[in-house]
Amino acid sequence: MTASSDRPRIRLKPKANARGLRHGFPWVYANDIVTDRRTRKIEAGALVVLEDDKRTAIALVAVNPASKIMCRVLDRDTEARLNAEWFETRIHRALEMRERLFDAPYYRLIHAEADGFPGVIIDRFGDACVIQPNAAWAEAHLDALTEALVKVTGVATVLKNASGRTRGLEGLDDVSLTLRGTAPEEPLPVPMNGATYMADLTGGQKTGLFYDQRPNHAFAARLVHPGAHVLDVFSHVGGFGLAMLAGGAAQALSVDGSAAALELAVKGAEASGHAARFRTRQGDAFDVLTKLGEEGATFDVVICDPPAFAPSKQALDAGLRAYERIARLAAPLVKPAGYLGLCSCSHAADLGRFRDASSRGIGRAGRQAQLIHTGFAGPDHPQLPQLAESGYLKAVFYRL
Repeated sequence: MTASSDRPRIRLKPKANARGLRHGFPWVYANDIVTDRRTRKIEAGALVVLEDDKRTAIALVAVNPASKIMCRVLDRDTEARLNAEWFETRIHRALEMRERLFDAPYYRLIHAEADGFPGVIIDRFGDACVIQPNAAWAEAHLDALTEALVKVTGVATVLKNASGRTRGLEGLDDVSLTLRGTAPEEPLPVPMNGATYMADLTGGQKTGLFYDQRPNHAFAARLVHPGAHVLDVFSHVGGFGLAMLAGGAAQALSVDGSAAALELAVKGAEASGHAARFRTRQGDAFDVLTKLGEEGATFDVVICDPPAFAPSKQALDAGLRAYERIARLAAPLVKPAGYLGLCSCSHAADLGRFRDASSRGIGRAGRQAQLIHTGFAGPDHPQLPQLAESGYLKAVFYRL
């Protein structure tokens, strides 16, 4: 790798927030960069020295002229070399924290910017890891990243998942690959909160399982009592439902639009020893909630964990209306003195707006509520304090 004196340089416009970048903000948007014919010709994923408007070096960044996020900060040291040691040091640092916090190797190992790998997600499933390289620089350095990952963790299998929406924004392909070892032919069992979940690493959503809700699953499990009937809407592979069965619920109903996800949920219930107490219902969540209300069904605990209704600022208003509607439809299904948990993974909808929309929906349903708990993603999904988007997950729990 060349020294910084030999690297291309790009410059911030005078009105750009250089101070924010020096204080840890990891992105530079295209409209903050002085662009000319030379900068537009920089290859996607190339390493460049970022300067302020006075030509003082700020950081080593990865550039993608085709992306709205034109620069991603990789290192404050502009002389840094992205060699084996660079990758291994950062993976070691991430692994040390996960091994301290979790007693089994099932967790998010790398959480993008917060772990020093902008745009990169790595989830670990025992002896296998799934990488989502959602930025051009990570795609360009995928071999080095994979080598370091295997060396540091000792995993035998590494898969590349190319389904991330942001890959398209970065101009990257959607071709998933087996990078090391052999892809598992069957879903892998993953133990969490006393339940067993089945993770499809090659055909499932994202990397195969959502680890971020682990602490919220655990909280929901504390709300059940022997004999409790629970409803888990947008359940994916069993999510809250399996955790609440492990916590002592008598019966769980999981609702999802995906037949494949519900099939994995059933397998998880069987592996957990709860098959006789686990039911599924496939369909559009709004329709199923409406029909359950018409049927007069009620539950001791109802959880709704939808996909991102507000994935961008442009979708915020419509997303908040959708969250309010979910709350309005779900609240009547909760027994008196029962519990309602509502979740959002929309980074565009901050906690205050999401909580307000949820509370409005409960009120419109004619229910009175106590807000008893607010949950976030687990510690294997650390937040970068300077990047609000890294704190995307919110969960609010009410007693009605």
